Amino acid sequence: MRLPLLISVPHAGLDVPAAVAPYCILTREQIAEDGDEGAAEIYDIEDEVEAFVTTSVARAIVDLNRAEDDRRKDGVVKTHTCWDVPVYDPFPPEAIVRSILETYHRPYHARLRELASTSGARLGVDCHTMLAFGPPVSPDPGAERPWVCLSNGDGTCPQEWMDGLRGSFAKLLGDNVRVNDPFRGGYITRTHAAEMPWVQLELSRAPFLSNAEKRSLVLQAFRDSPL
Repeated sequence: MRLPLLISVPHAGLDVPAAVAPYCILTREQIAEDGDEGAAEIYDIEDEVEAFVTTSVARAIVDLNRAEDDRRKDGVVKTHTCWDVPVYDPFPPEAIVRSILETYHRPYHARLRELASTSGARLGVDCHTMLAFGPPVSPDPGAERPWVCLSNGDGTCPQEWMDGLRGSFAKLLGDNVRVNDPFRGGYITRTHAAEMPWVQLELSRAPFLSNAEKRSLVLQAFRDSPL
């Protein structure tokens, strides 16, 4: 039986669209470091859940966990990576920015809205990996992070479900699980909670388990949770 979940994995991609490639000055390694390294393997659970959405575009190019009008340094189309490294030289023209938003950002969110009403899932989970220590452009620069962070900071998921999820992960990992620390949920969870309950899941990239073992951990925690 499939888990009653709608899984979103917005930061596993590495692709740089042709339209912005002439402007992007990042190396392949820098693009990977700005994204959610390991997420493609850890959250490779499409066959285990009711619905699954991901993308091939790199977070450094289009951040699907930002509002379309968020034009900050770390906004939807970034000027700098989380390591404070410039993404472009020069920054792409506005027409190209609008084009990549229309191609990647809008369809991703439209698909999440569609699946909320058609998939039979009861809970949306926006799945990420996080650096073991906060990078320069983050809410916690230099701070050591837990192995798991669950977020519903804007009331995006019922508290009893959050308690159940936290308990399931804590049973497997002990005290290395936090709620709304260092993250409180992002644009995806806040926006799509109007359609169904959502929670954000961040798994540390610290090598406490292999990626394959982290995948098994996530599945076990989901299966043990009273959703």
